[in-house]
Amino acid sequence: MRQTVTACIAVGANLGDARQTVVESLHDIGRIAGCTVMATSRLYRTAPWQAQGPDFVNAAVRIGTHLTAPALLEALQSLELAAGRKRPYLNAPRTLDLDILLYGAGCIDSPKLTVPHPRMMQRAFVLYPLADVLPNFVQPQDLQRVQDQPIHRLD
Repeated sequence: MRQTVTACIAVGANLGDARQTVVESLHDIGRIAGCTVMATSRLYRTAPWQAQGPDFVNAAVRIGTHLTAPALLEALQSLELAAGRKRPYLNAPRTLDLDILLYGAGCIDSPKLTVPHPRMMQRAFVLYPLADVLPNFVQPQDLQRVQDQPIHRLD
């Protein structure tokens, strides 16, 4: 069996019942074979950032996984499709968006996956939930850098 790797995933939605979709997806991620949920963040509401549509509900989850990064990405994209995710254009509104932020200490740069996520340190909607599940990773200066991006805790 492969060694367990800690991974962090950003979860977001802004179509349909976004809050319910995010909550359900946090549970669904834990049901992926080879994945165990270690921590989930609080829920946050944000206006679209470099995107369109209604406000987003965002969260993050830290998992332990035996899956390779490409296999994890494939499993996450299956959850997105099951939630009705469509990709009509870049940054379109979405029923569910699952992004691998971190995969162990690994660095991946492929056409399908870049880890660490290249824009995570620029986005309040990623950093605040990530700080909930991986508090030693997100530093106060990281949150200060995105303080102009409104974000509201839901729970």
